[in-house]
Amino acid sequence: MIYPYELESGKNYPVIDDFTINHCETQGNGIYVERRFKKGEMVARMTGITVPYILQHTLQITPHLHLYDPHFSGLLLHSCDPLVCLDMNKLEIWALQDIQKGEALTMDYASTEDILFRQFPCACGAINCRRWVTGRKESINDSGRKYLRDLERKCG
Repeated sequence: MIYPYELESGKNYPVIDDFTINHCETQGNGIYVERRFKKGEMVARMTGITVPYILQHTLQITPHLHLYDPHFSGLLLHSCDPLVCLDMNKLEIWALQDIQKGEALTMDYASTEDILFRQFPCACGAINCRRWVTGRKESINDSGRKYLRDLERKCG
């Protein structure tokens, strides 16, 4: 198992045969797949500890309840063109696209988070990249505005 504690087998919790944790130079630790997943397929179930506050590896369940999972779902990398989406009611991860062996699982952080633990520059490289990652209900902070202005000057 990926988790350091036992979970009921046969319930689609992530197993080491299907996933590995690797370090990405630009984005940090992430979950990489060891097999293919088809669009529309359930990738895995999530588990963790529920907490009433935002931490670095939490995912928002409700505005005042977050799932802390530093072993699997908390390591999903961000992309503005994600490979997976999360069902935070059923705690399931679903493939939005076909996922090839060796790819990192990516989600759009704004799809679940009202406010992020920390805003940051986006390194996803997608055509529709927003270049700065925020939660869905927060404005770009001062660091983000400066980053985007500087980026515009370099590229413009």
